[in-house]
Amino acid sequence: NHCRLFVADGTNFSLIPRRVHSDPKSCESALEENVTFKEWTSRRPWKERKQAARIRKSGAVPSGNQLPDLIYYGCHSGVVGLTKSELYQTFRDDEYLSYGYDKVLVDAECTHDGSIKHVQKFERWGWETLQRRVLDAERSDGLTVLQLKLLTNGFRLLKAGGILVYSTCSLTVAQNEDVVRQFLEGNPCAELQVIDAAENWPCKNGRVPNTLRFDPLTSKTSGLFVAKFSKLTI
Repeated sequence: NHCRLFVADGTNFSLIPRRVHSDPKSCESALEENVTFKEWTSRRPWKERKQAARIRKSGAVPSGNQLPDLIYYGCHSGVVGLTKSELYQTFRDDEYLSYGYDKVLVDAECTHDGSIKHVQKFERWGWETLQRRVLDAERSDGLTVLQLKLLTNGFRLLKAGGILVYSTCSLTVAQNEDVVRQFLEGNPCAELQVIDAAENWPCKNGRVPNTLRFDPLTSKTSGLFVAKFSKLTI
């Protein structure tokens, strides 16, 4: 009942979890209609369906600054009764320190090379496609850029004292420890935390202190990397 579910670009998503007073900024001109959200229904309004059909027909690619698509909200999520301009208002970075999220999970897109279930698909696809699908350097470089952007934006949305968990199902250092190191260099208010619950987990330490790795040999599971950050007030 308290859930809001958006489809959006995780590298620039900027909506906060609760309603606070602030002046609508960049979204104001894009929201010409003063629409008030009523109780959620799975049936989309005719106007929205028509607009979506028009976009599909034109084959247009959504722009990077397109508003997040709200696909579900509970009756106690704070959405009912809001106008679009109130829901989609933007905020200054310092406001996130007070009104941001308590917890953020960045389960980043990766090459899935640590996922046993995914790797088994190459028996069907052909092992000769492994280089193109997983090991291609250009694709990997693009993924690490995306992973850093997702991690950075997720951390930006945290409130002071909040916790962020970054994870991938890759075994590569480039998509895990290297991303963590680069992120820490650019975010002095980020601090890696010990994952206390992991004391009895079948895993091993990553190459950066306080990070964890799971793998088929150590954990009897697919590969997984986990890092836990807290947001300090500096």
